Amino acid sequence: MRPAAIDSTSRGAWRWPLQGVALTRPFEAPATPYSAGHRGVDLRAAPGAAVSAPSDAVVHFSGVVVDRPVLTLDHGDGVLSSYEPVRSELKAGDSVAVGGSVGVVSTGGHCNEACLHVGVRVYGEYVSPLLYFDRVPRAVLLPLGSGSGR
Repeated sequence: MRPAAIDSTSRGAWRWPLQGVALTRPFEAPATPYSAGHRGVDLRAAPGAAVSAPSDAVVHFSGVVVDRPVLTLDHGDGVLSSYEPVRSELKAGDSVAVGGSVGVVSTGGHCNEACLHVGVRVYGEYVSPLLYFDRVPRAVLLPLGSGSGR
C-alpha cells in the first residue's frame, strides 16, 4: 500500500549522514519506473569519511551490490534510506541511533572516490532525499567539463 503523501512528521527531520555536506548531483525522477534518472542525491565525500545514521533506524541490508558496498536503513512506515558506497560492520536487524556511526565511505559505483550516493524509497518508490533532511545544502557549481564530481 502506497501513501498518498509523505508523512509530514518525517519531512525535514533527518540529520545529514556526513559532516560538511555539499550536494554534487540532485535527485532526477525517472519518467517511468524503468527509465533513466538519478534515484537519489550525491554528496561530496572521500573514501574513509565517516557516515552516520540520519535518524533512529534498523539495518535492512548491509552487503555488496554489483561492485559496491551498500547499507540500507529501515526508518519504519515504509521508508528506507540507502547509502553507497559504504563499508559497514553492521548486520541486518541491528538498531542504530540518530547520529551514530554506520560505516565509512568506500569505493565503487557511479561516482567512485568522489561521493556518497543517498537514496530514499517510500513503499518501494524512490523520492527525493531532500524531503527528509533538515536543510538543503548549498549548491556546488563545478567548471564545465570537469566530469569528476569533485
